[in-house]
Amino acid sequence: MIIIREAREADLPALLAIYNHVILHTTAVYTYEPQTMEARKAWYADKVSAAYPVYVAEEAGTVVGFSSYGPFRAWPAYKYTIENSVYVTEEQRGKGIGKLLIQPLIASAKAKGFHAIIAGIDAANDASIRLHASLGFVEVAHFKQVGFKFGRWLDLKFMELLLETPASPVEG
Repeated sequence: MIIIREAREADLPALLAIYNHVILHTTAVYTYEPQTMEARKAWYADKVSAAYPVYVAEEAGTVVGFSSYGPFRAWPAYKYTIENSVYVTEEQRGKGIGKLLIQPLIASAKAKGFHAIIAGIDAANDASIRLHASLGFVEVAHFKQVGFKFGRWLDLKFMELLLETPASPVEG
């Protein structure tokens, strides 16, 4: 049975292992070098200090995936838009865990008054595209050959989910 819960600092070694496997073996993350534990600790501390959620999927006491969101862009007018991330261990992909991990992100974003969630997805990642579409995300952009990894050019798709938010957000 899969349990979704908020991440704890004790989960960081598992999150690091999942993320580094994704870096080294997939195009889900457009970077080349594995992260260090220090970098993952800093990432987690930043999430906690900004009150951005980090969720884990746990099965029989083992973390098998995680999700989070953070700012889409740094400029003030983007403050109602976030970008989500979801990663599942290779052996657990295709079992619905990604959907379980994104649902609390959507609920959290609604509760915090965000208006749009953006998912940046490698255009060849059909599973992630289908997953996001099943939750109401729609494709809003397709960037051609913007990344290069594993000896080939990569296309990036942006998918977006618009949330019900107050009619008059606050500026400033």
